[in-house]
Amino acid sequence: MTLIKMELKRNGKSLLIWSVVIGGMILLCLLLYPELKKEVDSLEEALKNMGGVTAAFGMDRLNYGELMGFYGIYGGSMLGIGGIFYSAILGAGMLAREEQEHTAEFLLTHPVSREKIFFQKLSSMAILLVLMNSIVILFSCVSFAMIGEKPDWDVFWIYHGAQVLMQMEILGICCGISAFIRRGSVSLGIGVAALLYFLGLFSNITDKAEAAKYLTPYAYADAAKIISERAMDEKLALLGIAYGLIGIGVGFWKYRRKDIS
Repeated sequence: MTLIKMELKRNGKSLLIWSVVIGGMILLCLLLYPELKKEVDSLEEALKNMGGVTAAFGMDRLNYGELMGFYGIYGGSMLGIGGIFYSAILGAGMLAREEQEHTAEFLLTHPVSREKIFFQKLSSMAILLVLMNSIVILFSCVSFAMIGEKPDWDVFWIYHGAQVLMQMEILGICCGISAFIRRGSVSLGIGVAALLYFLGLFSNITDKAEAAKYLTPYAYADAAKIISERAMDEKLALLGIAYGLIGIGVGFWKYRRKDIS
């Protein structure tokens, strides 16, 4: 538990920054909703003329004039992009950071096994993601109260549950990457997260990229799909869980055998 507390304290500032930025952007967007709702017809007409961009972000499947449709477009973009980048940074730096900052030699001299180090650090990263999402949800709830609107709570929680699941998958994949690389792991992790994000956009634009939905977590965490269908694709979600667990398993296997510099 000592290591978990240390990691939470170590990453507390970045947690606050990411949470406030993502939550604050969602709040600002929702404050505009009452005014933009009055112009819904002209806005929908403008969105239809955006071509592939409309399909990429699911704007063609959401009702812009309804609260959850609006939330899916803006909240989905803010939390979707910010969430995976934050989880990629946490996962990719989970193990490599100790070698970069030369704290591994101090940590490993203590009477604690590498197994405990690995899983306590992983647990702390997962806690940080849950805390970040909790703060963002709090911002969203405050925003709803400020504009006097009530969302469809069932869909709201399904959507945010899918976001947490997606972030945990990215965390697991980047955790595996972190075990193999000593330097530059964070930038590589962000690159992986960005690649998966754009694969999700391509799968929305064209049927030719439909196979990409089996690779990207956006296939089951896409706000447009969840809000329009009122459900998350469970089969793709299970596949995402498998990818995350594989990443964690590979990272654990490598870390146990790694020659720490």
